Amino acid sequence: QVQLVESGGGLVQAGDSLRVSCAASGRTISSYRMGWFRQAPGKEREFVARISSSGGSARYAASVEGRFTVSRDNAKNTVYLQMNRLKPEDTAVYYCAADVNSDYSWDYWGQGTQVTVSS
Repeated sequence: QVQLVESGGGLVQAGDSLRVSCAASGRTISSYRMGWFRQAPGKEREFVARISSSGGSARYAASVEGRFTVSRDNAKNTVYLQMNRLKPEDTAVYYCAADVNSDYSWDYWGQGTQVTVSS
């Protein structure tokens, strides 16, 4: 079992930056692809970013490309999402997930952290 706990969310103004973290416990996540997703009120959960197990490769949703950066520290069993130039439309609950089977099935999820961007 892998437990994932997100933190670092909050209320910021448009144009601000914020970094959210995902701390894992129960098992090392160093061999897992990790992802970030978000869900805005009344909308479906959507993909934001993912990072390979080594951290050498990352992919982003078009809506956040160039503004968000995903990274990881395997020694700390933690994944990060640095969010710059935030927009009101980035307001959502942000979730991290672990792809244990390397098939994009996203087997474990955190409880989420709220990010609210005011205009």
